[in-house]
Amino acid sequence: MDIKEIYEKFDQIGCLTFATIDDGYPETRIAHLFAYDEEGLYFRTMTVKPFYRQITETGKMSICGMSASPNVVHAEATGLPIFEPGFTMKATGDVREISFEELLKKENKSQGFAMGIKDIRRYRDLRAFVMDRFRGEYYDYDFDLATRDHKIIRESFSFNDFPTKFRGMKINEKCIGCNQCKEQCDVKLFKAIEIDENGGYFINNNHCDVCGDCTLVCPVGAIDSYRE
Repeated sequence: MDIKEIYEKFDQIGCLTFATIDDGYPETRIAHLFAYDEEGLYFRTMTVKPFYRQITETGKMSICGMSASPNVVHAEATGLPIFEPGFTMKATGDVREISFEELLKKENKSQGFAMGIKDIRRYRDLRAFVMDRFRGEYYDYDFDLATRDHKIIRESFSFNDFPTKFRGMKINEKCIGCNQCKEQCDVKLFKAIEIDENGGYFINNNHCDVCGDCTLVCPVGAIDSYRE
């Protein structure tokens, strides 16, 4: 995903959860991004808010959100929740404050920058920030298979060379090809376990939900869950 696609997905969600650390504990609030360019994703807050102090002290932040109906409906027959197709987005990385003079140079880039500048002129304590290095994930779900034959599509991304780490499941060299993990995954309709041209089993992490069921049926302990 490029920066335009990342911003547009976040913008489609609208209100996002912004997370920081304060005295060793996580703090969250609802806010939104107002613009993007080749330097990153832009947001703003007031200097009098704890949010401002937290991001200036640490220079780190995480944002996430979900594009979906806020209502949870339960199936009468099973009592299980029914989720309409939707997606989530998250990004974690570095942020820095930018001066009003820097922001003015971007005024003609987009309506978002123009409106952000107008807002700062109206509320003079507002300050602008850019999230200029980050990693994240797009998670598209369709649990009831309304649009496809498997439940999820996920995609990791990195901006401005922010380091990424693998998180998920892998099949190791102990695999004996018994097919039990694939059968279990297919029954759950994730369909994340595939077979390569040499008959070897592997996990397509773009479809894997890291539910762990494959590890429970593997008779030889050939599936690892880890973060590199």
